[in-house]
Amino acid sequence: MAPKRIAREGTPTAATAPAVASTPSKITVKPSSGAQSWDQVIMSVYNYYQSQTPQRTKLIDVFMAFLVLAGGVQFLYCILGGNYPFNSFLSGFGATVGQFVLTASLRIQTTEANKADFPSVSQERAFADYVVCSLILHFFCINFIN
Repeated sequence: MAPKRIAREGTPTAATAPAVASTPSKITVKPSSGAQSWDQVIMSVYNYYQSQTPQRTKLIDVFMAFLVLAGGVQFLYCILGGNYPFNSFLSGFGATVGQFVLTASLRIQTTEANKADFPSVSQERAFADYVVCSLILHFFCINFIN
């Protein structure tokens, strides 16, 4: 419950309220500084990625970019060319999405920064799991085509 006001305090009047000056202020904006800072941020991230990321992780990232491109091409073909064998589209698109998810899991498990999260999983075990799950995924995709 809020504390009660004492009647002697009263409400502030215009004489006791502070006066606020109403002078307009000028704001100057430098349009080129924002673009320059974004360029610096992007170059800083790129340079850090190039210098600190192991070659194995870069290879996984390139494969993930390929999977995104392949899924995009399949989806674009479905929109523009038609989806007559719809099972084929679903199977191919599902294979690319599933492979992307499996590859992201492999990347997470094999990154050095995540060793504390996966103490009992070696890189060889993570890769073996990746291969087995990829085979199961593609087996289901091929059977889905019929």
